[in-house]
Amino acid sequence: MHLLKGIGYLVSTASVVLVAIVSWSSASKGPVFIACLIGGAALSIVGMLCQWLSYEIEKRQDDRR
Repeated sequence: MHLLKGIGYLVSTASVVLVAIVSWSSASKGPVFIACLIGGAALSIVGMLCQWLSYEIEKRQDDRR
């Protein structure tokens, strides 16, 4: 189950990167659009990383009990 969560977060991260690549041609028309695209993709990936880390912490705490 733990491995499945990790794979899910990797798949979600890859999908964010792919959507950002496809959106780049439209976003490159202005610096504000570029900043929004990069910022949004980065925040999404950081959010998934935080969720994954929280699962890791919970798993380690459960293993100690």
